[in-house]
Amino acid sequence: MSTDIHPTDTHPTDTVTHDEHETHAAHEVSDKQYILIALFLAVLTAMEVAVTEISGVPEALLIPSLLIMMAIKFFVVVSYFMHLKHDAAIFKFGFYIGLGGAVVLYAAMLATFHFFIG
Repeated sequence: MSTDIHPTDTHPTDTVTHDEHETHAAHEVSDKQYILIALFLAVLTAMEVAVTEISGVPEALLIPSLLIMMAIKFFVVVSYFMHLKHDAAIFKFGFYIGLGGAVVLYAAMLATFHFFIG
């Protein structure tokens, strides 16, 4: 633990060093970036809705395209809004395993329902 505390700090018990503060500031996302990310997610959601509403899209393309868009949205939300982009690799691994498990479970459910219906 370093005793390099900012001279303007009024709390002597503050343990945040100058280097830690700079590292934290480098990882912050600005309001403008959050707005751009939200707009990107809105456009991607509109694309998902549009793909489902277009009647000429074959089912062989519908499900994979929706899964790809879902994965992109998952990575963006987890990376920026949950700040996983700057976390340890073990946390990233846990989320990616969760995504893989969700896709496998969804594919299994689709296969099951398609089997019983068709």
